[in-house]
Amino acid sequence: MPSRPLHALVLPPGPQLLEAVAAAIDGGPAVLPLDPAASPAVRTRQLDQFRPHALVDGDGVHPLAGAADLDPDVAVVIGTSGSTGTPKGAQLSAAALLHSADATLARLDATPMQRWLCCLPTHNIAGIQVLVRSLVAGSTPEIAPFTLAALGASSADFVSVVPTMLYRALEAGVDLTRFQTILVGGDAMPLSLHKRATVAGARVVTTYGMSETGGGAVYDGVPLDGVRVAVDPDERIRLAGPVLASGYRLDPGLTATAFVDGWHVTQDAGQLGHDGRLHVLGRLDDIVISGGVNVSMVVVAAALTAHPSVAQAAAYARPDAEWGHRIVAVVVPRREPPTLDVLRSFVSAAAGAAAAPRELVLVEELPTLPGGKLDRNAIGRLLGGATNTPPDSRRPTSPPPRGDSPGPRPGSTSDS
Repeated sequence: MPSRPLHALVLPPGPQLLEAVAAAIDGGPAVLPLDPAASPAVRTRQLDQFRPHALVDGDGVHPLAGAADLDPDVAVVIGTSGSTGTPKGAQLSAAALLHSADATLARLDATPMQRWLCCLPTHNIAGIQVLVRSLVAGSTPEIAPFTLAALGASSADFVSVVPTMLYRALEAGVDLTRFQTILVGGDAMPLSLHKRATVAGARVVTTYGMSETGGGAVYDGVPLDGVRVAVDPDERIRLAGPVLASGYRLDPGLTATAFVDGWHVTQDAGQLGHDGRLHVLGRLDDIVISGGVNVSMVVVAAALTAHPSVAQAAAYARPDAEWGHRIVAVVVPRREPPTLDVLRSFVSAAAGAAAAPRELVLVEELPTLPGGKLDRNAIGRLLGGATNTPPDSRRPTSPPPRGDSPGPRPGSTSDS
């Protein structure tokens, strides 16, 4: 089988990158978008890991030694977000990307030539998919780094953001009614944030998906056309359909584990409601046992965020000899910081006694990755010992408490 050239793109979001993506979709060299702001050491590791044939930057195309073959069906190799570990290279065909874009535009009732604002990093799947949707719609995307000014001045019809961006826009009073639809993915969105956006007149659609599914594959709990969802007895979510990646670049072992019989085996836990909608509980390693009860850190964080004294929150767990795990609330307060006792009572009422935090850490801001997603590893370092439980150590006892459910939530490498 002939190999297809793979070009590593070290380009800022803009016309040259859009042209390279369009060429890849149309059968030209496959592309591996890299963060143009990454350090030389990080870039060297990425090039060593993915072994592209050439590097493309503002000065031209530079051939590279040591390139590895690439399946000719692969159009884009996209790095997973790396929020909890080493990024992997999901291999996506043009057919997978186009099916995702077509299904998204159909779900949103988009019409030809409607425009998208691309304010997400284009070395992640969410940013790339904004470009692909624009190509399919026959429109030119607005491309600008995320700023409140850019969001408020946009004339685009659609935009994809992460919850942190939505929160900042609401805090600043940005008029979000200018957008026909705002896709929100990449991390958990508390119900309280969704309600606040709705009250402000924004039409928000929550998305669940990841690099391995070409971006968002489930919108407001409902799979896109052609996508299938299954939940295993241990609550692990599996996804199938024409949007799936073919595997991971140069990692057959991990590919065999994550892609089984046409299904992507995710690292997320979920439940299917009576109406068939998918409710994402969080990463499997975000569900811990405390006092003999399974507790979802996503649900705890959502309950915390619903408190009027809390601007933003995350929940983590420390190993504990008595409880198995003790839950730590990491909180960005509004004005008067809440006390631990107040938050324990509030979370207990919303999500059950087992979900009540036993420690409170106040911070000025939550650490995030460049794309705005919560940096879980950084929070763990901040707490000096808070951990997530590995999936194989999870032993279900009773269902995770729900409370202020965050609704359909993008998974670890998700995206809108």
